[in-house]
Amino acid sequence: MIRSFAFTTKGGLHTQDIAPFLMPTLLSDTNLFLWIDIEAATPEEARMVLGDIFHFHPLSIEDCVAESPSPKVEEYFPKEEDRFAPYLFMVVHAVDYSRKDGVFATTELNFFLGKNFLVTYHDRPMKSVHLVEERCRKGTVHVARAPDRVAHTLLDAIVDNYKPALEELAFEIAELEQEVVERQNRLIISRILRVKKEVLHLRQIIGPQREVLARFARSEFKLVRAHLVPYFRDVYDALFTIGERAQAYADSLTNVLQVYVNMSSHQTGEVIKLLTLITIVTTPLTLIGTWYGMNFDTMPEVRHPFGYIYVIVLTILTTAATFYFFKRKGWL
Repeated sequence: MIRSFAFTTKGGLHTQDIAPFLMPTLLSDTNLFLWIDIEAATPEEARMVLGDIFHFHPLSIEDCVAESPSPKVEEYFPKEEDRFAPYLFMVVHAVDYSRKDGVFATTELNFFLGKNFLVTYHDRPMKSVHLVEERCRKGTVHVARAPDRVAHTLLDAIVDNYKPALEELAFEIAELEQEVVERQNRLIISRILRVKKEVLHLRQIIGPQREVLARFARSEFKLVRAHLVPYFRDVYDALFTIGERAQAYADSLTNVLQVYVNMSSHQTGEVIKLLTLITIVTTPLTLIGTWYGMNFDTMPEVRHPFGYIYVIVLTILTTAATFYFFKRKGWL
């Protein structure tokens, strides 16, 4: 699916759903800005827009259509044989967290940012892209006056979408903390490890993406106008805060895991202590019962009329003496 929009320099919508053969003509008009959004495109659609119309560098087209594991930004300037205009190629990842599935789902968004054009490419529908498209069509806040402004709005929407995912993750961690304290369950350890794995996954996404936005915040690219740099810096600061929260969540999960291990060790210790107590208290009974169970004829107590009473009293006294001794030592 290809969605196309042409905006004036004042941010008003000039036209949309542009025929491909008209796109080169609109690109040559300096009073217009062209935004092409490619969603779940066929190989023919991708080749037509990226190669035949914009003539982007083959390496950036290859990186665009293939899945990129890490965010990045690259600057392309044409040489003598190239037909494309200078542009920035950028890869970022939007995230969504489902408590039902317990995983962070990532959606890749590719940018081709030029002086008077913006091409976005993604394999699945993205809420942030559709939201920005709606704002641009309405033109109420003049978002679509320039491609770098729309690119900033998209990045800001993607970063804002991290926050609900983090809230869901915070609820999950809070539940784990409560369950660890209230009851010991073998399934909890697997949940803790699964959530911790997803937090590490989130940090792996945020880290490189933060480096990409840091380059915008340092005003490294000429295609981003100077007065928009503070806006990109604001997005970078928001993503930095999200990264710090992800680190705090990772530390919390480590603490929860440590509490679980300590409580399990304490519970095991209590069981061992109880078994040891039983063993200690029953040791005299075992010794005496074993000794008299041999039934030696030479033992006077065996043939004595009060032999049973003697053995019972001896057993009680030795057991009580053993218990009293260990009690005074503070071992019981």
